[in-house]
Amino acid sequence: MRRIARGLLLVFAFTIPWEYSLDLGEPLGNVARVAGLLLLLVAVPAVFEGGRLRSPGAMQWLVLALYLWLCCSYFWTIDAVATLEKLRGTFQEMMVVWLVWEFAESPGDLRNLLRVTVAGSWVLAGLTLADFASPAAVAAGQIRFAATGQDPNDVARFLDLGFPMAALLFDGERSWPGKVLAAGYLPLGLVAVLLTASRGGFLAATVALAGCGILLARGHGRRVLAGVFVLPAIGLGIWFAAPHETLERLTTISEQLRSGNLNQRWNIWDAGWHAFVQAPLLGRGAGAFTVAAGTAPVDTAHNTALSILVEAGLCGLCLALVILVLAVRAVMRTQGPLRIAVATALAVWVITSLVATVEESRTTWLLFALIALAGRLAMEEPEGLDACFPEGAHGAEFAIPSTTVL
Repeated sequence: MRRIARGLLLVFAFTIPWEYSLDLGEPLGNVARVAGLLLLLVAVPAVFEGGRLRSPGAMQWLVLALYLWLCCSYFWTIDAVATLEKLRGTFQEMMVVWLVWEFAESPGDLRNLLRVTVAGSWVLAGLTLADFASPAAVAAGQIRFAATGQDPNDVARFLDLGFPMAALLFDGERSWPGKVLAAGYLPLGLVAVLLTASRGGFLAATVALAGCGILLARGHGRRVLAGVFVLPAIGLGIWFAAPHETLERLTTISEQLRSGNLNQRWNIWDAGWHAFVQAPLLGRGAGAFTVAAGTAPVDTAHNTALSILVEAGLCGLCLALVILVLAVRAVMRTQGPLRIAVATALAVWVITSLVATVEESRTTWLLFALIALAGRLAMEEPEGLDACFPEGAHGAEFAIPSTTVL
């Protein structure tokens, strides 16, 4: 049963980046929700069959505490329906932190989780390119492109998180499919991020690609030289292929920063702050941000910390901050290229959290689950981890086999 659970965990991770592009309708929901429920149905009996439960780490306990605190907010929420809906969704998002901790047992499992996450990002990038090439988009004069069912800003954020994972995998892959999966994602993902015309996503992408550059250039001067020639070629291709309005939107980043408007986000943040001061300690209830702030129902807080403050108060924010501190501690436990990759991914997450409400996303909790797993394996199996993620291409020949075959 545990082997089946590990396989379903990989399927679940694969579907997360592009989950909103395949919705099966009620009562099933999107593809990641279906995969997650199937995984849960197998995971629970697998734990009972084995007669053991891996001792939770500090992050797992804190994630549970945050969820229970959100559950408690039902007793004082100003929108009970929204709170119940938020609690149902949050459980499905946060459970990946426990599932990865329980069923990922070796460095090979971590590598496989990174592989399927990058593969899922490939799907998301491909769907974004398909939207760009669709006759409907051309006829409508569309300037922002995203996978079906997805928001362009979310797409850019999801794609950005895949960059350091792909760069990390490249040196440890021995087969050409693995090399193509890792190296091919970098230009494909970059093109897709630019097509979203997401300004926040573009800024996060620069940080992600800087981390990728450090990973790929370590002891490999030829790669640096290749990048010098490849990146301008990609830029020229996008310049001639993409609508100029798409790229012009990215050039307005400095203007948005100078004006302080940030595409109407400042008004939302102001309304959210006034809602927070009315219930600073306990918050107004999970999922109740729009009601508390008086914004449009389709709006979000566009800031993760503010969203938590309004909905869960200072108590909820303190729990969330401790989870972030634990993630940083797990990053510091790792070494070499793995540390650079997970630190870059966490930095990308922090940047995007400033302009997006990311605590409501499965990608957030998958990232934290992977970071916690990396920190645990760095303590338990440092040699195996070094073999899976070697310092350079020459270390790939010593890579250990994965415990789960893809």
